[in-house]
Amino acid sequence: MNKTLVNKILITMGLLLIYRVLAYVPVPGVNIDVVKEFFDTNSSNALGLFNMFSGNAVERLSIISLGIMPYITASIIMELLAATFPTLGKMKKERDGMVKYMQIIRYTTIVITLVQAIGVSIGLQSLTGKGGEGAIMIDNTTFIAIAAISMLTGTMLLMWLGEQITQRGIGNGISLIIFAGIVSAIPSSIGGTINLVNTGELNFLTVLLITGIVITTVLFIIYVELGERRVPVSYQRKTIIQNQSKRILNYIPIKVNLSGVIPPIFASAILMFPSTILQASSNPILMAISDFLNPNGYMFNFLTFLLVIFFAYFYASIVFSSKDISENLKRQGGFIPGVRPGEHTSEYLNEVASRLTFWGSLYLALISTLPWVMVKSLGVPFYFGGTAVLIVVQVAIDTMRKIEAQIYMNKYQTFGAVGL
Repeated sequence: MNKTLVNKILITMGLLLIYRVLAYVPVPGVNIDVVKEFFDTNSSNALGLFNMFSGNAVERLSIISLGIMPYITASIIMELLAATFPTLGKMKKERDGMVKYMQIIRYTTIVITLVQAIGVSIGLQSLTGKGGEGAIMIDNTTFIAIAAISMLTGTMLLMWLGEQITQRGIGNGISLIIFAGIVSAIPSSIGGTINLVNTGELNFLTVLLITGIVITTVLFIIYVELGERRVPVSYQRKTIIQNQSKRILNYIPIKVNLSGVIPPIFASAILMFPSTILQASSNPILMAISDFLNPNGYMFNFLTFLLVIFFAYFYASIVFSSKDISENLKRQGGFIPGVRPGEHTSEYLNEVASRLTFWGSLYLALISTLPWVMVKSLGVPFYFGGTAVLIVVQVAIDTMRKIEAQIYMNKYQTFGAVGL
């Protein structure tokens, strides 16, 4: 393996190790035992799901307990605004404009983080343990200020780590941080399953069946994620002659899942938000709404199914621009056989993308809900979900592709150096 690639992998692993260390640094002034006790009793609802995505940093109330989600939320908001306002969309496409675009995302992340951190700090004031001890051990006003600064610092550190991984390491840094958080919970999940088997609460055959469901889900995700529709493209003879030294792509690859993991993440975030806010309420009506939106219930997963389909279509329309592809083909002298260049090509690509998005949205919706339904029917505690598996598999595939691309690039550089 090339030394450059090894260095990039080591840098990535080192930065991810720093991320895991930060998960054990608590916010000053917090009674960690009370917070952990609270999360132990709420492991099967929205808080448990949020805790899983953070790599158990939330139950320790670490400085990175908000995770990278504020940055993701800011990115999604900016993507939606860029699709709505042409000026912002044009800024994103320009090199200098992209720098300003990313700066706006960072400032938005700061605002979102501060709002969430203050909200969490205020919510902790009413949290008490079984012995009556409070979750906050210092003055409330002082704690809010310290917690806001600590959590903001933690989120900014995560954002910086993600950017460093992307620039100096291998793969997408933000995705790998989410990946590391989910994977870090696997050992404890396996340990919990073994304990259930040892105590007789779970049958060994049930464990084998669950393992089969997990393996089947992973294989199905890999199969669909690698699937694509290749639209054939022809080039004029003049274009081919001018580009004899370059490889001209003779097809347009359109993935079955155009929207990636954004729809499940966004759907879960929207449904978890009211449930998390209402968790501490004692009002019977609000408590009923909180129970209604419990992630361990069928209604939550039914709503997840519908929202994932909606966001799959919505986000696919943002990331796939048939008009831009059509204009690029026309400039390069390319055309789709049987389809006139220009507007007709754009309409044809839109039609193909719409058909693929239909099946891709169903795939995402089923992956986000069906494994949970199957495991729930077996009476297994809530920790296995298709969304987490989807994120892990997608990030793993993307990282492997980038490692492969790096290996090929090193080979081409070697061939160029020796004159082959």
